[in-house]
Amino acid sequence: MAESLYIHIPFCNRICTYCDFNKVLIHNQPVDAYLDALIRELRAIKAQNFRTIFVGGGTPTALSEAQLARLLAAVNERFHVTEEFTFEANPDELTPGKLDVLKNHGVNRISLGVQTFNEDLLKVLGRSHGYDDIFNAINHMEKIGLDNYSLDLMYNLPGETMQDLDDSLSHIQTLSPKHISWYSLIIEPHTVFYNQIRKGRMKVDDDDIEGQKYQHVINGLRALGYPQYEISNFSQPAYESEHNKTYWKNEPYYGAGAGSHGYIDSTRYYNIKPVNHYIQSMDETGSVVKETLPLDIKAQMEEEMFLGLRMNRGVDANRFESKFGRSMDDVYDTVIRQETDRGHITSSEGYVALTDAGRMVGNTVFMEFLLEE
Repeated sequence: MAESLYIHIPFCNRICTYCDFNKVLIHNQPVDAYLDALIRELRAIKAQNFRTIFVGGGTPTALSEAQLARLLAAVNERFHVTEEFTFEANPDELTPGKLDVLKNHGVNRISLGVQTFNEDLLKVLGRSHGYDDIFNAINHMEKIGLDNYSLDLMYNLPGETMQDLDDSLSHIQTLSPKHISWYSLIIEPHTVFYNQIRKGRMKVDDDDIEGQKYQHVINGLRALGYPQYEISNFSQPAYESEHNKTYWKNEPYYGAGAGSHGYIDSTRYYNIKPVNHYIQSMDETGSVVKETLPLDIKAQMEEEMFLGLRMNRGVDANRFESKFGRSMDDVYDTVIRQETDRGHITSSEGYVALTDAGRMVGNTVFMEFLLEE
């Protein structure tokens, strides 16, 4: 049974130059009609307790206070969150009024889209917030006791220096957030950055420099008391992202909203992306148009490995055998021995995990766990 729910809000006040998520500018969009459709989809999910709910986007805080209250009231009417209720937010949009709405409706964790503390780099990224907005938002959160927040950051940005990373580490030391997500910039097709690179107008660092920055982030956060628990995630003790661990542990979850994904009964599903098409499908049929992808045992085992290996602890061998009726050694003996010899994999206390060297070439290692037909 699924213990987690993801809710997608596809609206933004500004489109960032690097983003390829399902999103549209909120101006002139049928936001209230979208919320009508989304609430109908949520009501089609059986009323239950969820261990975690995550509201992401887009930018959920692009909604007005009244719209946020309406959405969250519908969520609370149907579901009870027993552990972690996370809301993504942009610093400039996280006003005291919106924060009150979130806290009053049970949100207990904020994922704050900071990306960088460098004002010039924020402009390059097309972010709507500035340096001061970050601290204003955090001050508002701490005033009302909503101090369980993650700072979401990026590295390997165009023009970024090691000093920029050190500046971010210094701010983290001062702020002492509970959690850090720090991802490398990925240049995705159909983004402004992608087009600029194709036209030779922008460059990012090569793999060697990117690796040096990644190691600098890991070492810097470890020194500040944020051990790494997943390839791009770090936290103080007891504040790991329980919702995201649902994905990495390959456990079932519901997804609601335009372009959202879910994983139920060994089947992945993908809701239709365009906002108007999503609304129309709910209006005309009372259900969402979606693609489904049933996973056979081979695909499930592959996902168990390359998702689980993202976590520093790795994949639980006993859980693997209980889930699939075959031991991990039986299925992946050759690959595990090969990657162990290369220094990329280690086996300890019933877990198979990436080494520090393995995390540097994680995607290459993951590919080795794709089984031949």
